[in-house]
Parts: sequence; structure tokens; C-alpha cells
Amino acid sequence: MRLPRIRRANRTEPPPDGDDTPAGHRKRRRRLVDFPRSGRRGWRRWVPSWKLVSCLFLLPAGALTGLFVAVYLNVEIPDEHDSARRQATVYYWADGSRMVSVGDVNRQDITLAQVPESVRNAVIAAENADFYSDSGVSVTGIARAAVNIVTGGETQGGSTITQQYVKNTYLSQDQTLTRKVKELFLSLKVSNRKPKSEILQGYLNTSWFGRDSYGVQAASYAYYGVPAKDLNPGQAALLATLLKGADSFDPALSRANHERAVDRWSWILDRQVETGSMSAAERAKYTSFPEPKPPVKPTSQAGQIGYLVDITNKYIKSRSGITDKDLAGGGYRVHTTFEKDKVRALTEAVEKVRADRLDPKKRAADRHVQVGAASVRPKDGAIVAVYGGSDAIEHFSNNADTSGVPAGSAFKPFVYAAALEDSLARKRQAARAADREKRRPVPMETSAPMPSMDLTLPLVDSDNTPFVQTGKAIGLKKVKELAVASGLREESMAKLEPTFSIGTSTPSAVRLASAYTTFLNGGRATEPYSVTRIERNGVAVDGFEKPVARRAMEQHVAATVGVALQQVGWNALGSPKDRKIYLPVLAGKTGPNDRMKSAWFIGATQELSTSVTMFRTKPDVPNLLPMQGVGGPDSERGSAFPPLIWSEYHHAVVPPPSLSKSALSKSPPSEATFPQGLGTVS
Repeated sequence: MRLPRIRRANRTEPPPDGDDTPAGHRKRRRRLVDFPRSGRRGWRRWVPSWKLVSCLFLLPAGALTGLFVAVYLNVEIPDEHDSARRQATVYYWADGSRMVSVGDVNRQDITLAQVPESVRNAVIAAENADFYSDSGVSVTGIARAAVNIVTGGETQGGSTITQQYVKNTYLSQDQTLTRKVKELFLSLKVSNRKPKSEILQGYLNTSWFGRDSYGVQAASYAYYGVPAKDLNPGQAALLATLLKGADSFDPALSRANHERAVDRWSWILDRQVETGSMSAAERAKYTSFPEPKPPVKPTSQAGQIGYLVDITNKYIKSRSGITDKDLAGGGYRVHTTFEKDKVRALTEAVEKVRADRLDPKKRAADRHVQVGAASVRPKDGAIVAVYGGSDAIEHFSNNADTSGVPAGSAFKPFVYAAALEDSLARKRQAARAADREKRRPVPMETSAPMPSMDLTLPLVDSDNTPFVQTGKAIGLKKVKELAVASGLREESMAKLEPTFSIGTSTPSAVRLASAYTTFLNGGRATEPYSVTRIERNGVAVDGFEKPVARRAMEQHVAATVGVALQQVGWNALGSPKDRKIYLPVLAGKTGPNDRMKSAWFIGATQELSTSVTMFRTKPDVPNLLPMQGVGGPDSERGSAFPPLIWSEYHHAVVPPPSLSKSALSKSPPSEATFPQGLGTVS
């Protein structure tokens, strides 16, 4: 008997309990996401299909696109800024009284037809070469800026002209991610709704060019004294250069600025040839840099106020991200260290000595004489007074903070201190070597003043040769390092040549006054400062804490040089009255042996360290004029006048102490008369 054949194809597992569906009619359920992939074995199960990859990419992209479109459709172009609502930046004296208010917007709107084509071409070549064809935004520029904001990196440009116009016209200048996102959408919308000509006109009327000028018309007057329509292509390229940052490219502000401005000016002209907006033949006509006129201050900054604001703004920029443009935009409350009575007294002292001793009508050598002075509080480095020139409106260059006047013999104390530091280091090295060789160490008393090394008398007599020899012996690099550690700026240091030791460097009056406090403060130097606090919208701005003193030289090095400087002061203050009132005073000065074109006196007491410089200069002459014959044949190349100014000033601001008969001795100072406590560190 033959059994029926069982077909394998119909062989199935019994259905689960409760499932009455015939086995042949059941289908495998599909997963929503087929991963790991069914029907694959080994590593192939873990390779996603192209469908899955496409979905993973397209779904987020679609969501972002939808979000982008929704935000774009809901963004409305706001009203333009009202320039009349801009706040001023107010500066205050140290006593809290108001010094000056700065920030009235200097802006004169003009039509695009009043802007020469050369100006438009220069700006577009410099800032956004494809302005007429772009969509109004630079995605890469925004992305780069956003990454830098999130990571705390340096903010940078890369924005289109449309983006910059939107920022100037509708948004704040804050460097935040939110503001950059707003800028992106507004720029797209503005680019779609406004013609390029209107955008370019708005940009040229709202951009910051420095010198308190918003817009190309105000800038044209500020730099060249003409309306924008009269600018030539060379001048236009200079104004386009300033859009990158007037603080860094205004050629009148510093030598480094001038070099940067010339390089970018030349590049912008070449760039116009490259982009086709200027012919090579036209470019060849502009090879000489179009020097702008000197800056001028508004009348509210007449007298010394403009110089005080100048020093304050420089300090603010060095301690924060605040720029001149921010300050001009207004809203800041700046509290300074300047004391009104001392500024007035310093000005009166300069004017009195000039009136008494100089006669430019009779002596040609008395013409073009300039004076700069600064007064610093030794205990904390606060700048309490400066004299920057006769009037900030008429003479913009700040003589108190300029770098270009050689210090001469006033620099020698730093050579002396470097030599003593070197001697001390050699003794310690010898002592360590002796100890390593198991010999008795060379005894060294570190609590006694250092020996004079025979430089005291050369310092008092302004003898150059010993200082040239000393600098060569210890190495000029050590002298430079100590001078910089004491507070002189690196960029004011001269080349390391033999004459370096006799004062070819050009520190400012502010820096020399501050550096001399190192000899009063036991070898500790404090960075000079001019701002105690800044507020904006009632909130304090970070970064304006008092500078902390730092070690610049050994205590007894400072004390030893201080004793020598007392003797300089004794000789310089020849009047018995001055000697009685102000000794002990540490003083440095230039003398008859100095052949430099400047005269200096720095006098430091426990109350004030004040430096005074005198020199001659003409705007159209690059180098300083000779000082020979200034004030007559007995003026020692003008070196007699800075001590007189110093004395007049200190008579007015430092009350005479109560002196005993012993204090009125006519004997010169010695180590015994060095101020008690000098060389100690609290």
C-alpha cells in the first residue's frame, strides 16, 4: 500500500496559540526602519540602505528649510535707527564731576549721485567685489563669525556690503550669535526688496570712518576738507581703506597705522584694476599716498580736555574690546583718574615758564617749542594730570603721550639699575658655584644697599662715556629688558647700538613718570592707568580693575639708584627754597652734555612722579629741530626749563611739609637721607 507523498513546501510550524490564520496566508511584518537589515548576514546587516541614508539626510534638511522659510516670511524690516536718539559718552573727573560729553553724531547724508564713481568702485573692490550679483549675504562669513562668537575667538569681518548696511541701519553693533542670525535674515529680505543702489547709498551714509565721522561726506571733510564729490581716486582709496578699521588705518595716528594704510591703499587700487573698475593706465597715475590733513578735535575738547580724552580712550581700547566707534556711538559713563586742580596747575606752570623765559618774536630758536608733561601717583600708578600741548583743537598731537622724543640722560637710571642687577646676579652665581665645590660661599649681605659701581657721579654730571661702557659690558639687551619691565613700552625702545645707553629711546612723558616710581616703590612697577570704571546702561564694563604691581628690579637696586637720583635732584633744584620743600626727590634729567634734540626732567616724590619734556617740531619737518639757543645762551639746550616747570607745578599742588632746622641743611643727600621705608615691599 503506497503512502501519500508529503510536500515539503507545505510544511509549516504550527500557528501560535489563538492565531487562526492559515499558515500559507501569513506574511512577514515589515519594520518601520529596516536596521539592522533583514535578509542580510554578517557585516552587511549593519550597512544602511540608500533609502535609509536618503531619509536621514532629507528629513532634517527639509525641516531646516521649512524653518528657514517660516522665519524669513515672518521677519519684518524694522525702522531705521534714529541718530537723534544716540546717547553721548560722558567722561568724569576723579572727584566724580562731569568733565566732557562726547558723541554728537557727525553725519551728513548725501545721495549716491553725489558720490563719485571712483569712491563707489574703491569701496566695492575693498569690501565686496561681487556686490551687484550676490544675494546680500555671505554664508561662509556668517558661519565663521558665529563659530568665533561661540568659541570666544576673535570677531572678524567677511560680511557683504548689504550685511554691513543692515547692521549699521537696523541692528546693534553687539557681536552675538542672535544678532548675526537677525543680520542674515534681514540682509536677505533687504536684498530682495531694495535695489542695490539704495543699499550702497545707505551703506556709504552710515559707515564709520573714524575721526568722529559717520558717512562718506563727513569723512571726506574730516580727512581732506572737501565734499565727497571732489575726492579723486587716490583719496577715495584711502577712505575705503578706513572701512577696515579707522583705529588701525588712520595714517595720522601712528607710524604703524601709516604703514598699514599705505599697504592697503595700494592694494585697493590694484584690486580695482583686477576687478575691471579701473584701467591700468588710470592706476599708474596714483603712486603717491594722499596724506590726509591732521585730525581736529571738537570745540568741547578744547584746552587739555582733548588730550585727557585721548589718553583715556587709548587705555579703554587696551583693556577691552571697546572701539572708537563704540565710544562715538555713545552710552558709556567713563570715570577717570584725572584731578581737575592738578591738570589746571600743570597747565599754568607750563604757560608761566613759557611766558617768562621764551620770546619767539625776538629769538628764532624759541619758535616751534613744544612741551609735554605727565603726573603719576606713585602708590598705585594713577595718571592724575597731563599737559599735551597748548590746545587740543589747534595742536592735536598729544605731547604727554607721544613716542618720538629721545630721553637722553633721563634714561641712564635704567642702565645703572641693569648694571647693579647684573652684578648681583654674578655674585649669586659665584656663591652657588663655590657652594657646589664644597668651598665656603662668598659672604653676601642681601640687606645692605648695593655699591655705587662708580656710576653715581657720571649720572649726576651727565657723563656719557661710563654708561656706554657699562651697557656694552653687561649687554644692551639686559638694559632694554629692565627698562621695559619698569614700564617703558617695547615699541619706544631704540636699536641696540652703543648710543642706546645714553637715551636714544623715545618713551612718552606718561611712561617715564610711571617708570621712575619703580625706584620709589622698592623695585616694583605698576602699569599707569587713567580709568577707574566704565558703565553702560547702568552695568559696569569688565576689565578696569586697578593694575597690580610687579617686580621689576631688586629692592636694593632700586634704593641704590634712588640715592643717586636724589643727588641729581639736589643739583637740578638749585633754589634753596625748592631743596628745602621737595628733598628728598628722585630726579632724572638731561644736561649740557646731551646732544639730543630734547630736554627732560623727571622728579619723583612720595606724593607724585612728574615728568616734563621740551622739544621743537614743525608739522612739515619730519625730524625734531635743534634745541641749541632755546631760551637764550644760558638755558643748557633748554634743559633748564623742565625743572622750572616741575617746581612751579609742585609748589601749587604739593603742600610744603613742616620742616625742622636739621631738615633745612644745605648738605647734599646721602644714603642716610633716603626715604624711610624705601626698598621695602608691603
